[in-house]
Order: sequence, then structure tokens, then C-alpha cells
Amino acid sequence: MKNKKIDHLFKKSISVKKLCVKKGLKVLYEMGNNACKLIQNNGKIMLCGNGGSAADAQHLAAEMLIRLKPKNNREGLPAISLAQDTSTITACSNDYGYDFLYERIINSLGNQNDCLLIISTSGNSKNIINAAAAAKKKNIKVFGFLGSGGGEALKFCDKAFIVPSFETGRIQEAHITAGHALMEYIEDKLLKIGYLNLKNDI
Repeated sequence: MKNKKIDHLFKKSISVKKLCVKKGLKVLYEMGNNACKLIQNNGKIMLCGNGGSAADAQHLAAEMLIRLKPKNNREGLPAISLAQDTSTITACSNDYGYDFLYERIINSLGNQNDCLLIISTSGNSKNIINAAAAAKKKNIKVFGFLGSGGGEALKFCDKAFIVPSFETGRIQEAHITAGHALMEYIEDKLLKIGYLNLKNDI
């Protein structure tokens, strides 16, 4: 008998993404438009998450810093993953506790024209909630990529893309699709308005 586990997971992932489309993706356009305005005012995109979501944060920051499409040779865009390096992570975890890692970095590096993208499948991770709360205190826009109904982090978000699922894997798969869509939208818009220019010598 054919093992259909993998087939099932592919279909489930597609189904969740279809639900996202049905629910509406307007919030991603709103996030993108806000991020473009902030970047034009010398702001940056900060991103944070835990586990697979930390990997997504690093992935999306790299897309901004380097490039998304081979045809778009452009200057880097200001983005930083807050899961930075083992020295920072272990120092904060040892001296203050892991719950305060992202909050500490935001208080050190965050500015009013920045935006923070929190990525969390549950929305209940203490370090994510602390990061969002710290950002709000500094008048930094908070965007959420969430799941499982949004969790506690939702109340700190100016805009939130909530995946209609409670399965971690399916939420993460939708998050990276949304992340790619958001970053491509930001890149395309900044190119269209002339903030970014394509170069032949990069």
C-alpha cells in the first residue's frame, strides 16, 4: 500500500494557504506600504522569532540585505534579524534570561522610523511579547506573522497576518510564503518609485 503521509502534508499546506487567500491578504500590502515609507525615512526592518521562526527572520533579512531576484541588482535594503550571534544570545541568556534577548536589542538598536516583524506560530513566546512591548514603547511599528489565533502578541501588533491553523509546520510554511511575498512587494515598490535603482556593476 502506498504511504500517503507526504502527499497529505503537501495537500494540507496548500489548503492552509488557500484559506489565507480566501481570508484576504490586504494586511500584507498594508505592511509593505508602511515598511516602504519607513525605509524612505531612514528606518529599517527588524525581525525576530524562535526556532524555525528565527530561521525565517534570518532568511527574510538576508533577502533584503542582498537581493531577492537575480535580475534585480540593487543596493541592499536595511533589515536585521535580532537572533544575531551566539555571543549576544548566550550573554543575554546567562546574565538576564532568554526572555529579554530581543527586548534588549530593540532598546539598544531600535529607532522610531523602524518597524519590527515578529514571527511566532503561537504568539505566546515571552521573548516575542517583550520585544513587541519594547517596540511599542519606542513608537516602533509592530507587524506580526502569527498563527493559532494570534496569541498574546496580537495585542501589540499594528498589523497582523494570522495563519488560520494550529499546526506549527503549516503555519511556518504559510509564514515564509507571506514573507517572500512581502519582501518582493517592498522591493518592487521601492524600485517603481525610484528609491532603488538597478545597477549593472554589483
